[in-house]
Amino acid sequence: MSETQHHPEVHRDDEAKKLGMWLFIFTELLLFGGLFLVYSIFRAEYPTSFRESSLELSVTIGAINTIALLFSSMTVAMALTAMQKGNKKLAMQLIGVTLLMAFVFLVNKYFEWGHKFEMGLYPGSELMKHLDRGHLLYFSLYFFMTGLHALHIIIGMVLLFISLFKVKSGNVHSQNYSFLENGALYWHLVDLIWIFLFPLMYLIS
Repeated sequence: MSETQHHPEVHRDDEAKKLGMWLFIFTELLLFGGLFLVYSIFRAEYPTSFRESSLELSVTIGAINTIALLFSSMTVAMALTAMQKGNKKLAMQLIGVTLLMAFVFLVNKYFEWGHKFEMGLYPGSELMKHLDRGHLLYFSLYFFMTGLHALHIIIGMVLLFISLFKVKSGNVHSQNYSFLENGALYWHLVDLIWIFLFPLMYLIS
C-alpha cells in the first residue's frame, strides 16, 4: 500500500520540476525577446551601419556553430530517449557528444571574440569609443547578446555534466529521468536562441 501511495508523489514532484523549468524558460525567452526587440529597433534606425558592421563577423564560424548546436539538440533528445528506454551506456555516449558540440561552439566563439580583441574592437576600447552611433550600437549588442548566450551555453554544459554523472551513478534511470529531461529542455532553449541570433547578427543583407 505504501508503494502505491509513493508513486503519485514522485509523479507530482516530476511534474513540478518540469513546470518550474518551463517557467524559467519563459522568463529567458522574455529576456532575449526584449533584446531582439531592441536590436530590431536600432537596426531599422541604422540599417547601413548594421549591415557594414556585420561584415566584420565570420559567417563560416557562425554557420559551423549553428550546425554544432542543431546537432547537439538532436543528440541530447536522443540521450533522453535512450534513458527512457533504459539504455544507460547509449545515453551517456550521447550526452558526451552533446557536450563535445558545446565545447566546439565555445572554442569557435573564443577565436571569433579573440580576433575582435586583437583588432581593438571590444567594449570600452578606444576604437569602440570612436565608432559612429550605428556601428557602436551594433557591436555593443553583438558582444552583450552573444556573451549572454555563451553564458547560457556554459550553464547548460554544467547541467549536462551533472546529468552525465547522475546517469553513471544510477540516480537518473528509466524510471526517474526528470533531471536529464530538464537539462535537455534548457539545452533546446540555448539552441533556439542561437537560431535567432545567427541570422540577425551574421546574415544582414
